[in-house]
Amino acid sequence: MSGRDGHAALAGAVWPDVPPSALVLVPIGATEQHGPHLPLSTDTVIAEAVAARAARELPGPVLVAPALAFGASGEHAGFPGTVSIGHSALRAVLVETVRSLGLWAGRVVFVNGHGGNVPTLDDALGQMRAEGHDVSWTPCGVPGADPHAGFTETSAMLYLAPETVRLGDAVVGDTRPLAELMPELLAGGVRAVSPSGVLGDPTGATAEAGERIVAEMVASVVRRVREGRADERGRLLEPSADPVSGDFGKESSWRSTIRDEPYR
Repeated sequence: MSGRDGHAALAGAVWPDVPPSALVLVPIGATEQHGPHLPLSTDTVIAEAVAARAARELPGPVLVAPALAFGASGEHAGFPGTVSIGHSALRAVLVETVRSLGLWAGRVVFVNGHGGNVPTLDDALGQMRAEGHDVSWTPCGVPGADPHAGFTETSAMLYLAPETVRLGDAVVGDTRPLAELMPELLAGGVRAVSPSGVLGDPTGATAEAGERIVAEMVASVVRRVREGRADERGRLLEPSADPVSGDFGKESSWRSTIRDEPYR
């Protein structure tokens, strides 16, 4: 455990130093293809970074748990390297994580970096909240983000982990509107519409843009956590968001409608 301000990585703590009733941020990502230029860990790297930065801006005590690096990524099953544990297994992990943290933590917030996890988060956290747990989730999203491995994620990774980005291998993926892509995506996953695995255009991505994008993600997470207002599924709302429709940035994409089992 490090720091005197109550913000620390849970993995580095010894149990006597764990503060009672702490807010625990749990990054949740995925291990899945992100085109020929971004690492499989992209969603996890972004979720970890956003959670760590948000923790420093929230009133303590705040702990950041180790990231959950496997998610529901069945829509990417056509690409080697993708590891999806599916909806049922992820749901069980989320439920047991919340129950365990509930024995000593004061509040739990999942910081989600992968849109395919959204239906599972909604389902599992809805049950946990009904059981009385103080748990919710928030996305790593920005308005206008492209869906997958495009400008948004490429810029973020150039800022956070430039050594992992093969910018020279980046290609423009399928940039059609999501409404047009939806039938093919639902029927056959990402491979059906983009052989490269890219949905968007990474052209022009920069570390400078990534710094702004990550800062915007962090600011959104901090606002949502401070406000603490969630819908019945546990989705934290922006302070100005409509409580019915919400505002979830990248999470409002096609991936929030896909269950991954058909593609596994």
